[in-house]
Amino acid sequence: MVELKTDTSIDAMHAAGQVVARALTAVRQAADVGVSLLELDAVAHEVLREAGAGSPFLGYRPSFAPTPFPGVICASVNDAIVHGIPDGYRLRDGDLVSIDCGALLEGWAGDSALSFVVGTPRPADLTLIGAAERALEAGIAAAVVGNRIGDIAHAIGTVCRSAGYGIMEDFGGHGIGRHMHEDPGVPNEGRPGRGLPLRHGMVLAIEPMLIAGGRDDYHAAPDGWTLRTNDGSRAAHVEHTVAITESGPRVLTSRDGL
Repeated sequence: MVELKTDTSIDAMHAAGQVVARALTAVRQAADVGVSLLELDAVAHEVLREAGAGSPFLGYRPSFAPTPFPGVICASVNDAIVHGIPDGYRLRDGDLVSIDCGALLEGWAGDSALSFVVGTPRPADLTLIGAAERALEAGIAAAVVGNRIGDIAHAIGTVCRSAGYGIMEDFGGHGIGRHMHEDPGVPNEGRPGRGLPLRHGMVLAIEPMLIAGGRDDYHAAPDGWTLRTNDGSRAAHVEHTVAITESGPRVLTSRDGL
């Protein structure tokens, strides 16, 4: 069931989204060669604490997970696509890092992710991240009243495929509101004009996940959480929480504070 949010509720979700934005900005600023993923998790945790927000990630245990998630961020490095557990790994020069973070504030959730390179970047990694960001922009641009879920999926998939990248099977974006994961699902590839019609008050987490090697397959690491590319190629993951309104898409997790 898809819940349509009121304008007041969307404003409240924007407040939660801005906590996420501040946490991601702080993590990006703290990330450097030699810094551990646990240290980055602590940075995000402090931002949430100062805002009086909780974490929808910490303790989360979906049906596929062997254990509750132990962090407030997902920290996925190099060939890890999503759901990386923040641990004692210390970042190395040239690592491609994807950070996913959520917040719960006054009963509303926000969810966002970004990818970046620590130290000296490989040109191919910057190209991959750029494509992921363009795919996200395309998906957001398609998130308008009168379109359908398939239009968002098609916009994202077109950017990814035209650049020669793989798209993670079975994972994509989702509805969001009182809970981090709500209906509807938002695939990263699909046919335009298909799927649920987009209406004012729908709020979606739109999140392209690109695989550099061009294949779509992946596997779960022994920790049961981290999803890695089968071919060992690098991956990028970006995400925003977006409200669909009569005046156009509103990015609730924008890191420019709007």
